[in-house]
Amino acid sequence: MFAQRSHISFLLAASFMVVTGCSKAETADKPAVLKALEGQGLTVTQEFKVGGGLRAFAAVAGDRPIAVYITSDGNAIVGTRLNAKGEPMDEADLEKLAAKPVSDKEWSQLQSSTWVLDGKADAPRVIYTFSDANCPYCNAFWEAARPWVDSGKVQLRHILVGIIKDDSPAKAAAILGAPDRSAALLTNERQFGQGGITPAKSVPADVRKILDDNLALMASTGFRGTPGIVVRGPNGILKKYNGMPRGAQLGEVLGPR
Repeated sequence: MFAQRSHISFLLAASFMVVTGCSKAETADKPAVLKALEGQGLTVTQEFKVGGGLRAFAAVAGDRPIAVYITSDGNAIVGTRLNAKGEPMDEADLEKLAAKPVSDKEWSQLQSSTWVLDGKADAPRVIYTFSDANCPYCNAFWEAARPWVDSGKVQLRHILVGIIKDDSPAKAAAILGAPDRSAALLTNERQFGQGGITPAKSVPADVRKILDDNLALMASTGFRGTPGIVVRGPNGILKKYNGMPRGAQLGEVLGPR
């Protein structure tokens, strides 16, 4: 179903919604309906021009860029604007005004987190992966990445969480509390089939906080399980992969071999 307005088409999809304008007086800078949407959790980043009697705003819902179009009667249409050929029209604006700022923010959060280096620190391709020491798919990804890591092309930065088994936090503590965290991580992965690294006898409060912070970051980045893999594309936009990449997807994650 499409609604036509001055030769502008809008895709009515699951993410589409029409929001009625509020009765409060609108300001020239921000229509009242935008304030209502912000109250529902939407983050509006910037206005951009589209014509057709509409005002358009780039916005973010969670970590997903979306467009909000304000009609002349003060209502809002949230969705994808299409041309006469059925092609999205505003992707470049959304990438610049919403997707790129969100990616920059999330990448900065990943950089600032507590992670364990796997590979050479000067390897050009940086990949963050949320990992659990008991996760078989994390271990499978670690194993699959060896040719790229060993050649110095890729560095994996493991953001440890402790969620799969009762001793996952203690194994994470053994890695994070080791004099050489990278070596401890390597021990866990190499000996994974034999049970992995020996769990720490206790989980110190500072390590518990790291694990809690990492879990919160994992959730805010959009992952519910491990591995959760994040790569930054050449345009600065993040690509996210839930679970162990398979087939051609592995090459997308790790890059040229």
